[in-house]
Amino acid sequence: MIEAAMIWNEPNNKSHWDPELDPDWTLFAEMAILAGQAIRAENADLTRVLGGISPIDPGFIANMKARGVLDHVDAVAVHGFPLDWNLWQIQEWPTKIAEIKAITDLPVWVSEVGVSSFGADEVQAWGMARTAELLRGRAPRLHWYSLFDLPEAWGATTRHKEAEGSSYYRHFHMGLIRADGTPKPALDVFARHTPAFGLVQWFHFEDPRLDEAVAWMKRLGVTDLRTGLSWADSFQPGADAFFDRMMRSLEDFNVTVTFCFTPEHRGLAPHHTSAPAAPEEFAEFCARMVRRYAGSARATESCEAQLALR
Repeated sequence: MIEAAMIWNEPNNKSHWDPELDPDWTLFAEMAILAGQAIRAENADLTRVLGGISPIDPGFIANMKARGVLDHVDAVAVHGFPLDWNLWQIQEWPTKIAEIKAITDLPVWVSEVGVSSFGADEVQAWGMARTAELLRGRAPRLHWYSLFDLPEAWGATTRHKEAEGSSYYRHFHMGLIRADGTPKPALDVFARHTPAFGLVQWFHFEDPRLDEAVAWMKRLGVTDLRTGLSWADSFQPGADAFFDRMMRSLEDFNVTVTFCFTPEHRGLAPHHTSAPAAPEEFAEFCARMVRRYAGSARATESCEAQLALR
């Protein structure tokens, strides 16, 4: 069910990792190494990807290399949003990838790239076309963010919120399909670039859009999907049942699953961006998810049989 396991999401972005608790990423490096070892122990064939970085910072990758993290992953990843949040222009994409390739020989994935329709639908459609022109063939995986707009009632996962000004509200307009289910012009542009481009779609706990997302992705010819299994959500009642349903629904896709989000009660601080109090607990979560959804051939067959009975 899973072709790759991504260790955290945007670890150099304070919306996902608290730099006040871990200013030099020593704690992150320790956690990532333990997770990489745990994933490899469960499935030696699974591709381990260092959480996509945002901003694209060669210095961060150099730091991870110096701390030994890159010895425990099989690829690194970058995220870029030059028409919305980044301080560089869209035509710089090839240069940005080259900056990371100068630090490591590991494959460089583009695990999130997107353009919002906050300003205009036409901007998003043009941005999709230009991004495809610049990135096709330049990375082993290209994941467009995202299929659906984020409903405003749900709120965006960010530490900044309204303090970001208009930047915060762009989070709600990144989808190819509006929250009310109507397609945007960029959807047709995206469809011209599958299966070279995959999608990113995060599913909230017990997300009602799951079946609709699967139907749209099949209609669009998507083969590669990046999503997440939340360590924090794993403590919710019924978590395994929802995870099982989600992974069963996604079994026709090549899934990169992102393991992230610290449970409030297991962090050094009570927040999803906190370094965990016990990093081995995150590694154990990664191992359990891999064992459940991407274990050995025998374990995978057993898991599929169990899911079929649910």
